[in-house]
Amino acid sequence: MNRDQLQKFVQYLISAHHTEVLPTAQRLADEILLLGSEINLVHGAPDPTAGAGIEDANCWHLDEEQIQEQVKQLLSNGGYYGASQQLRSMFCKVREMLRMRDSNGARMLILMTEQFLQDPRLALWRQQGAGMTDKCRQLWDELGALWVCVILSPHCRPEERTSWLQLLSKWDKLDVCPLEEGNYSFDGPSLQPTAALIPGPEEEVMAMAAGSRHTVFGRALQAGSLHWSDDHLQRILASDSYSPNLTGNGGSDKPTFDPQGHPLWLGEPFPTTCARVDTLRAHGYPRQALRLASAIVNTLRLQQRHQLQIYKQQKKELLQKGSTCITNMEGWVGHPLDPIGCLCRALLEACRLEEETLAIYPDSGPEKRKVAYQHVPVPGSPGESYLAMALEVALLGLGQQRALPEGLYAQDKVVRNEEQLLALLEEVELDERLVQVLRKQAGQLLEGGPFSGFGEVLFRESVPMHTCARYLFTALLPHDPDLAYRLALRAMRLPVLETAFPAGEPPSNPLDSIMSNRFPRWFILGHLETRQCELASAMLTAAKGDPKWLHAVLGSIQQNIHSPALLFKLAQDACKTATPASAPPDTTLLGIALELGLQVMRMTLNTMTWRRREMVRWLVSCATEIGPQALMNIMQNWYSLFTPVEAATIVAVTGTTHATLLRLQLDAARREELWACARTLALQCAMKDPQNCALPALTLCEKNQAAFEAAYQIVLDAAAGGLGHAHLFTVARYMEHRGLPLRAYKLATLALAQLSIAFNQDSHPAVNDVLWACSLSHSLGRHELSAIVPLIIRSIHCAPMLSDILRRWTLSAPGLGPLGARRAAKPLGADRAPLCQLLDAAVAAYITTSHSRLTHISPRHYSDFIEFLGKARETFLLAPDGHLQFAQFLENLKQTYKGKKKLMLLVRERFG
Repeated sequence: MNRDQLQKFVQYLISAHHTEVLPTAQRLADEILLLGSEINLVHGAPDPTAGAGIEDANCWHLDEEQIQEQVKQLLSNGGYYGASQQLRSMFCKVREMLRMRDSNGARMLILMTEQFLQDPRLALWRQQGAGMTDKCRQLWDELGALWVCVILSPHCRPEERTSWLQLLSKWDKLDVCPLEEGNYSFDGPSLQPTAALIPGPEEEVMAMAAGSRHTVFGRALQAGSLHWSDDHLQRILASDSYSPNLTGNGGSDKPTFDPQGHPLWLGEPFPTTCARVDTLRAHGYPRQALRLASAIVNTLRLQQRHQLQIYKQQKKELLQKGSTCITNMEGWVGHPLDPIGCLCRALLEACRLEEETLAIYPDSGPEKRKVAYQHVPVPGSPGESYLAMALEVALLGLGQQRALPEGLYAQDKVVRNEEQLLALLEEVELDERLVQVLRKQAGQLLEGGPFSGFGEVLFRESVPMHTCARYLFTALLPHDPDLAYRLALRAMRLPVLETAFPAGEPPSNPLDSIMSNRFPRWFILGHLETRQCELASAMLTAAKGDPKWLHAVLGSIQQNIHSPALLFKLAQDACKTATPASAPPDTTLLGIALELGLQVMRMTLNTMTWRRREMVRWLVSCATEIGPQALMNIMQNWYSLFTPVEAATIVAVTGTTHATLLRLQLDAARREELWACARTLALQCAMKDPQNCALPALTLCEKNQAAFEAAYQIVLDAAAGGLGHAHLFTVARYMEHRGLPLRAYKLATLALAQLSIAFNQDSHPAVNDVLWACSLSHSLGRHELSAIVPLIIRSIHCAPMLSDILRRWTLSAPGLGPLGARRAAKPLGADRAPLCQLLDAAVAAYITTSHSRLTHISPRHYSDFIEFLGKARETFLLAPDGHLQFAQFLENLKQTYKGKKKLMLLVRERFG
């Protein structure tokens, strides 16, 4: 704190506790102001927050109530990011206390755990059989891992450990105690015994009892049976120069040193051994932690050599069989104890450059607070460095072939853990020495058989290697491109999907993440497929300008990626990479983009999706980038790629727009060739789907008489084959618009022949089309009008419509349209042919409709009916004897419906 803050701090402190500390404060103030006092002769001041003096017992004051209250409060705000951050910093505080050997560390963890178990959400989640929130799950994981560190403490008193184990055992039995998997309803198989480093008698120390319920405290409870008293272990921890000549083999049946004389630590599952390293670091034994970490790395290397020998003996048989079983059901990445992370962090911490050292480097300004590491030699192992070891361990873990665990949470944890480890590795700047480690490990991963996720033969349900491969590919590419590609191509596999699709058979619902319902256990399949796509994209981008690798990557993509949505994204990325703004395009990469696009078209042809339109447009623009031949090829092979509608309305149209032709810069002959190709496509589409493609085909063929005639003929043929009136009217209006009224009239009569409008359908969707057809025939002349009248009478039984048509036709003389403009003639009378037939039909329709309406009429519709009769009278009066006809009609109504007295009274009032 600065001077002002300190002054304020003291004043507030005195004010808050004035009754207790005022006399002391005044005494101290007097002493400070007295020049020769003892307090002024001593530099500095006591700091109770820094822990006890060297000779005092290590025990800070712990405000238990405050801790309980704080944790309770933070858990109740569990949804907020800040709350989980604060709980994490409390866990850090526990670790700090353990490191200082402060006995309150365990006490604080007990208080926190009790509050965690009292979280009211636990009971709710259990009742619903639901999974916890992710943040909460991660906090519980951290809690479980901390308990392992506490129980494994190398210096606690036996009675302390016993009391902690009793507490854990009590909590473990609680119904609300979360399971390690994270979902209360999870009833998966019990965990398999973890393969020991090299099989030894104690390899099942941490194996689960079959079928046991495994809570977050399970690992800590099992740690209760572990001890530090092993003589060999003690010697590893005690010295950097422990070697075989200092000791015999101790009569042990497992090797204690490797052939180079470095100590090994065997007989315990790998995660347990790594938990020991974490415990040593947590309890303030960094040197010992490093010594054990080195022994573990030596053991891992020996195991790797051992496994390679076994694989070489069985290789032929395994490759023939083409499948393998997993030796490691409980993988190291995503494991609750995070063994690889523990080991890497211990090794990396030894190599961190301190911040004072960093200040020497001019480019490490405050915005570049990157962690910097240096090679720190491993004592007793010339040429070894902890930094190289850390990289080796991370790659061993990430590249390990392991089964995807059960349950959503465990699968999420695999992904998260993988990303955390890779984030650690990305902080490490690769120098020549580390590149050698990378190359060596990459080579061993490729040859590693069933122990490696990059091996030739894979277990069907093993975790894919895409994320790890992407890191390795990027890191190796500048140093050994051949190895980088071999490794990344091998990692493109997603074996669980291979069995689902026999060669070339497309999935049935392609734009979903591949059919997750077929793989209900693979909750993170969508995420894994995205990672696979990112790996492919990285390779395509890197291989630009290198046809050999580009074709290898294309083959791998076509073989391994089954999701059209992701293939489409890859195609788009490839096209973008292939056509930079400032340089000529990469033709090979463009061809690959098109090839992938075509594959997507074929895969999704029979399962129409909302994205198809976007995909088709993109494909045309990609083909345009390549050139006219590519564009004509997709037009000629349209039926295997597009629906007729897509081909006629998007492909043919976009492929011949002004912008496309400008982009292609074709001469007249080539331009005509492209047009001809588009017209042929349009006619083929119109034949296949006249309803939707006839009009686009006519529009496209306008400039070519022969093609236009062919398209018109297709429409005529289709009318006989049931092309609906709506489509026929649309094409008819187009013909009129184009200045072909007789063709328009012909199509309108074909449409009318298919139409039927009932007496009560006065708002039928075709009303406007019918009125347009009537106006067209009237404009053409009396002959056309006469021919259409019988069609109107046959198709339309709606009285108001018939009378409307009749009235329109009597207003002006027929034949005033484009074909008969010079004929002077009088308007037609409604009582003369051909209109008298229409008048009779209209009158008959009014009579029929009136009877229909009166059968079920209710009083609230009386006024509407009177209006209707008013309209009917207007139509009756168009006939010479209409007045009489209407009177007779009314009389008939009054007789027939005399029971409806009120209605008949209204009829008399209005019409007499």
